Order: sequence, then structure tokens, then C-alpha cells
Amino acid sequence: MSDLATPVQQSGQRGADSAVMTVQQLVTQLASRLQRAGSADCRSEARDLVAAICEAPRFWPSLEPQAPVCDTIVSASMRAADRRAAGAPFAYAVERAPFRYLTLSVDERVLIPRPETELLVEQVLNLVRGRSNLHVLDIGTGSGAIAIALASEGDFARIVATDISGDALDVARQNAQALAGEVRTSIEFRQGSFFAPVRGEQFDIVVSNPPYIAFGEAADLPRAVRDWEPATALVCGGDGLDATRHLVDQAPAYVRAGGVLALEVDERRAARVAASFTPKGAWRTIRIHQDLAGRDRFVTAIRAGLSTHDDHR
Repeated sequence: MSDLATPVQQSGQRGADSAVMTVQQLVTQLASRLQRAGSADCRSEARDLVAAICEAPRFWPSLEPQAPVCDTIVSASMRAADRRAAGAPFAYAVERAPFRYLTLSVDERVLIPRPETELLVEQVLNLVRGRSNLHVLDIGTGSGAIAIALASEGDFARIVATDISGDALDVARQNAQALAGEVRTSIEFRQGSFFAPVRGEQFDIVVSNPPYIAFGEAADLPRAVRDWEPATALVCGGDGLDATRHLVDQAPAYVRAGGVLALEVDERRAARVAASFTPKGAWRTIRIHQDLAGRDRFVTAIRAGLSTHDDHR
């Protein structure tokens, strides 16, 4: 948690009688701004904004209402409230989002990491548990959430993360640099579409959370998603399956025997994605996995053929 008193004390710009804004006063000002924008629970949201900006637990503003806040925190909180009032998703307003054990910087250049995607990381870690010296490819890395989480929790020899968007890669690199002390494996970022940046290479793990909303479904998305998050990370053609089909079709050339392909998918199309592996003959142990809400959310498959990691009994 940030020590909110320290920035005020270190500034050296305030006299003994200078006014210092407290957490309670800041929450009141933010709540007023949010109320004018029509927030249904403006005071609770104001407390959440302050907690997020201060990297503190949600309950902290209620426990320490008289704690002083420095000008930097005040300014950042005001900007966050104004962005929230303008309709920005909470994560974009505070410019950060939690993901597993990490806090990532996010803005409109990248998709906001979802709790469901945390389970995609879990699936990968479970599938390769006990194996070492593995090479990982994260396609469509966005904020870098999956790659950085794997680098911080797993024991991998190499991780490559790609994205078609140079802006997204800028965010991912920023996050990787900020979290360098958390990771065990360095991450190489490359720009390009699908497998193009790694042509001719092979990996033990290919993981992706591709766009899977159909163009015709975009209008039904919540406004905070439709109007703010990057469309290239959300929607694609072919009933929302074009990106996923391309990954499944091209992956055999890039996944080593015994390796893993792990995909996040739309719950309505998980069975179709799983079925698309079967005709290829390149995969075995094709499985659909559910998220915490019991929705079919992930499809994993093992590359056919023996590898040094396979049981030869």
C-alpha cells in the first residue's frame, strides 16, 4: 500500500499551517463529481478510486479517513473521477488493473485484463507442471498480462509475446519493465499478426486470448466496452471465429510434439472450437474447460507425437 503521508512530508513545500487534504475530503470531492455525472453509488465509487490510485485495499479509505494525501494523489484522483464521469471503464480511469498477483498499467490502447483470463494462465501452468526448459509464445499479448503472469509464476526458458498493435506492445513493455522484479523469465516482444513474427520457430506452449466477438454482436456489448476498448482486441469476422480458426490451423507448424495450445474462447462457441481440432490429426487430449461461473471458456490441446517429456511406457 502507498504511504500517503510520506509524499506530503517529503515535499518540503508546506508550512506548518498549510492546508492538507485528507482522504475523507478527497472522497467527498470525488463523490460530488461522480454524482453530477449520474453515478448511482458515488461515495462508494469515490472510495474505490482513491484506493486504486493509492494502490491500497478497497476498505482503506474508510479505515483512515483523516490520512493526509499529497498533491500528486489528489490530482490523479481528480483525473480518474473525471474520466469515470465521462464513461471510462474503472480500469482506464485509474490506469491500472489487477491480474492474478500483479497490478498492470492499462489504457485505451489495450484490452482490460479479465478475471476469466487469469484462469487461462492457470490452465497453462497446470498442463506443464513438472516440466522445465519450456519455450512459450503468447499471441495477442495486449497489456502483457498472460506473458508477464507466466514469467512471474512459471519456470520457463523463454517467452515471446506478440501483438499486431505497436501501441499495445508499448504498454506491454512498460508493464514488463515495471514488474521486472517479479518475473523469473525475460520476455521478448515482437510486432506482427498471429504467427508471422515467429515464422520458422517452434514452442512448447502457445497461448492466446484472441478476439472472439462477432461483428454483428458488437452493438450488444456494454457501452464501457464497445466505446472504449480497442475493437481489434474484441471483434473479428466469421461469427467471431476467424482469429481462433487461424490459430488452430497454423499452430501445428509452431507447437512441438507434446506441446500445448491453450485458447480463451466465447462460451457459445467452445464446442465448435474444440471440434475444429479433430480433423487436423495433429492434436490429442482436446478439452474444454470452464471458468469460475461454469461457462465453457477455454480450449486446450496437446500436439500429437512423442516428445522428450512424454511417458514412453
